Amino acid sequence: MKTSLQITSALMVLAFLAHSAMAWDGYGHMAVASVAYRKLDAKTRARADQLLMLNPYFKDKWPALIPSGTSDADRTRLIFMLAATWPDAIKQDNSYHNDGSNNGDSPDGPNASQNTGYDDFNRHKYWHFVDTPFSQAGTDVSKMKVPVPDAQTQIAAFRAVLKSNSPDPLKSYDLVWLLHIVGDVHQPLHCSTRVSQAFPKGDTGGNDVPFCTAKAGKCDSNLHAFWDDILGSGDSVTAPDKFAAGLVAPTVTAADIADATKWIGASFMLAQSSVYVDPPVDKGAPPFRATTKYTTDAKALAKKQVALAGARLAKILQSELK
Repeated sequence: MKTSLQITSALMVLAFLAHSAMAWDGYGHMAVASVAYRKLDAKTRARADQLLMLNPYFKDKWPALIPSGTSDADRTRLIFMLAATWPDAIKQDNSYHNDGSNNGDSPDGPNASQNTGYDDFNRHKYWHFVDTPFSQAGTDVSKMKVPVPDAQTQIAAFRAVLKSNSPDPLKSYDLVWLLHIVGDVHQPLHCSTRVSQAFPKGDTGGNDVPFCTAKAGKCDSNLHAFWDDILGSGDSVTAPDKFAAGLVAPTVTAADIADATKWIGASFMLAQSSVYVDPPVDKGAPPFRATTKYTTDAKALAKKQVALAGARLAKILQSELK
C-alpha cells in the first residue's frame, strides 16, 4: 500500500511534467539538455551543477522526479535536463504571473526586458519565440514588425551574463532560461508566424491552425502542438535521456555559435519548407490531419534539430560559462 507521502510525490511528478509539456514538449527540452550535458567537459558540468542548485525548484520539485537509486553522475544530468523545462513549468506555477497583453504573450509590459533573476516573478512568455512573419499567398509582410524582446534578444542577453562577472543567482536564472530557449528556437514554429487571408496578423506560430494526427477522433489540437509533441511525452525523465543517448550530435564550430540569428533564420526557413506543407496543411477545410509521410518526416527533422540544439548549447556553455 502506498503511503500518503508516496502518493503526494507521484502527483507532484505528474503535475510538473504536464505543466512542462510545451515547446518540443518537456520531453524534447530534456532531450536537448541531455545531449548538451553529455558533451560538456567536467569543469563546465561542475559549474552548471553549482548554478542550478540556486534554482527554487532544486530542493523539492526536481528531486521528486529523479528515480530512486539514481547514481550521483546520472542525477546531475537529470537535474540539468529538468532545469531546461523550468521556463515552461512556471507558466502553471501560481507564484508567477503573466505580464503584457494577449495572455502574457506580447512583450508590451513595463518589465519585458528586465533581467534581474529569481526575484522576477513575471513569466516572460514572449521570450520563448520569435514571431517572424511570412506569407505563402503573396501577402506583403515587409511592414510587419517582430515584437521584441523575444527569444533572439534574450539568448544574446543571457549569454552576455554567463560570460561576465555577474553574481551567481543571476547566472543561475539566465542559465535555465538559456537551456530552454536554445531548444525553443530549433522548433520551426517558434521562429515564424504565417500570414494569410484567414490570419492577417499571423497564425501565432501555428497555434491557430487546427491540426491533428490521422487517427485522432475529435480534432481539438493545432499545428504547433503537433510539432511540440512530435518526439513524445511521458512521466519519466529517463525516457528522453535514453532517447538523447542514441542521437548523434554534430560537431559545431565557434563560428556556428557566434550569433543565434542564423539558427533562427534556418528554423524560419524550415517552417516554410517542412511544416506548412500541402498536403496535409491547407488540403481541404480545417482541421487538417497529418499523413504518414508528414509524421515520419516531422520526426526525422525534430531528431536532427534536437541533436543540433544540444550540440550548440554545449558549445556555448563550454566556451562562455564562467
